[in-house]
Amino acid sequence: MDELVGELVSKAGIDRSIAERTIGIILGFLRSEGPSDKVQVLIDKIPGAEAAIAASSSGGLSRLMGGGLVAVGTKLMGLGLGMVEIQNVARELLRFGRDKLGADQMGEIIAETPGLSQFA
Repeated sequence: MDELVGELVSKAGIDRSIAERTIGIILGFLRSEGPSDKVQVLIDKIPGAEAAIAASSSGGLSRLMGGGLVAVGTKLMGLGLGMVEIQNVARELLRFGRDKLGADQMGEIIAETPGLSQFA
């Protein structure tokens, strides 16, 4: 997790605590909207990912917003990220996933997750 957080801090230019929360939100989205078995392999390769997902699942208002990419965007904007920062974070996270899983496996996750291909 520290490696990924460091990448987001340096390459996306966001605060460390925001990076940690962002990772949890995006991985939680991938788990619920993407191919869960393939996403789990990615999550298992990121130490601390489960804790980040759990911490980002606050319930309450988040549940009222529903799911999908729009809800993720709303959550990330709630952290103070703008659209350019969200795109940069998503691209870095997908690049990190390619490094951990390989381009083919990450490509399957992207292809099977609604709306994700626009960030690939």
